[in-house]
Amino acid sequence: MRRLLRRRLRLVPPLAFAALVVAQPAFAGGMRIQSVDTSGFPAVRVTFVAPLGAATPRLTEDALPVTGYTAVNLGRQKAIVLALDRSQSMQGRPLVNALAAARAFIGAAGPDDHVGIVAFGHTALGLGRFSGTAADAESSLNGLTVDGQSGTALYDAIGLAASHLGSDNSPGRAIVVVTDGRDVSSSSTLQQAVAAAHAAHASIYTIGIGGPSFTPEALQSLSRETGGSYRQVARTRDLGGVYAALASELDRTWQLTYVTSARPGMTLRLAATVPGVGTAVGTAQVVGGETAAIAPSNLIPSFGYSGAGTIVVALAVGLLVLLSCFFWFASRRGNQLRARIEPHLGVVDRSAKVQRRQGRAAARVQVADGLEQVLGNLRQFKRLQLTLERADLPLRAGELLAICAATGLFFGLVTAVTASPTLVILGVMVICGSLPLAFVSFKAARRIGRFENQLPDLLITMAASLKAGHSFRQGIQSVVDEGAEPAAKEFRRVLTETQLGKPMDAALADLGGRVGSKNLTFVINAVTIQRQIGGSLAGLFDMVADTVRQRQQFARKVKGLTAMGRMSAYVLVALPFFIGLVVTLLNPVYMSPLYHTGTGQKLIGGGLTMIIVGSAMLKKIVSFRG
Repeated sequence: MRRLLRRRLRLVPPLAFAALVVAQPAFAGGMRIQSVDTSGFPAVRVTFVAPLGAATPRLTEDALPVTGYTAVNLGRQKAIVLALDRSQSMQGRPLVNALAAARAFIGAAGPDDHVGIVAFGHTALGLGRFSGTAADAESSLNGLTVDGQSGTALYDAIGLAASHLGSDNSPGRAIVVVTDGRDVSSSSTLQQAVAAAHAAHASIYTIGIGGPSFTPEALQSLSRETGGSYRQVARTRDLGGVYAALASELDRTWQLTYVTSARPGMTLRLAATVPGVGTAVGTAQVVGGETAAIAPSNLIPSFGYSGAGTIVVALAVGLLVLLSCFFWFASRRGNQLRARIEPHLGVVDRSAKVQRRQGRAAARVQVADGLEQVLGNLRQFKRLQLTLERADLPLRAGELLAICAATGLFFGLVTAVTASPTLVILGVMVICGSLPLAFVSFKAARRIGRFENQLPDLLITMAASLKAGHSFRQGIQSVVDEGAEPAAKEFRRVLTETQLGKPMDAALADLGGRVGSKNLTFVINAVTIQRQIGGSLAGLFDMVADTVRQRQQFARKVKGLTAMGRMSAYVLVALPFFIGLVVTLLNPVYMSPLYHTGTGQKLIGGGLTMIIVGSAMLKKIVSFRG
């Protein structure tokens, strides 16, 4: 009995050691924050390994919940590039085993994964097309042979893979490197390869094939600094098991990206929590951003960089602004006082002011004349001048185009200062440059609407004047004397043109083309025909006035019946823009893929196209042609 007990006691240390050895992989496969990438400051990318099938983790920074972060599970959808060594050291069976294991690894990729292949020997080259399916990547491995020149361009291969991943739209990105040697022929360095992976937001997972001259330090550094992991095998026939373990790790890996409120040099205390499972913590120092690389100027004392120094500088700037405003208002007050006193003193010397005004007027005339000489024969330019006449604005078409160009350029420069993308700057320039044209068109349409509303009463006034025995010219004069603007002004111009020798029919035709009212054109045609064939002009005006009034009443009735439909169209068209603006202001990180990815931009283009087509259809439904 004692012997049996002694034997069992002797087995306790080995069993305990075995338990620790078995428990160690379980601990390694648990939750951990693998890396924190701050190179894209203020964006921070956290690589977090969670248990398989875990829910979306929650992230806190300095004990405060992080909002608006994106969580991507590499096991669901990712873009992955397999960088395979084909240097001369892989001659024979090692390359055959590596290709077989690579095909098995690629074949296990998900249906939504984008897979690419990079082979590197003396140089790095891409095989097949990137952003393709697993089948495309697997077929690109066929016929891969050992490089005829000696060398291993490991860092160039990582740079090539990162450049292709940077143009991919997948939210998760990874680079898998398989090699049995160290870099000897790349034009890039280790730091440049790490920087390229950071720029592509990709993690590097390295697999080293052991050998007499194999050194794992570079591969370990690549994995450690990009949030990946390092594995090593003694023979290429063991790659299948390593690939399986790597695929399992990718299924459990999350990439959490958010915008931090910390400044360069500060230490982040991060905690990733899986509900119902546990929490993993980690720390990292913010070293990204250009601010961290800028040394303080020696011209400013160190006190100026402290909190109190910032307050002093702000007070000094505010005092300078107040002083400049004070002096400006004081000078304006003196000019106003001088202008009020000079007429009583009999000394009126405004030659400088008059010269400045004349100079500005001459500059405007030169700009307008130059534009009219270049664009005067275009139909659109003539139509723009006609729109200005209908809007009754004291501008020439050349001056309006100059205003549009200046407005678009000003707001384009303001947008460029904010470091906006080129397409956004061009869009702002086009929209803001079109605002003066939209204002002129709106004012012209409003003036035409007022004219059409006055037209029935004007015709009745002219008919009454004709019935009283007055002539047609006197009837127009009664409209000028008793009518309201803009009708009185337009008919006054008709009388002025006839006094200068233009025939009445030609003056009325110019009036119809200048105003652009369909009802007025109908009236002028009826008057022209009556003046040629004779008849009662007063009765004609009564009949035409009644017809115009009925047309306007019918148009108002149609407008009232379609008011609900038009309002629904306005709401439906404005709702996507309103929702997009609000969500962007509340959570810009959430909307970032819509604006900065190819798929998101295609969705925006498709949505705008459907809105334009739908708006045209709704406008066609509710429009009325009288």
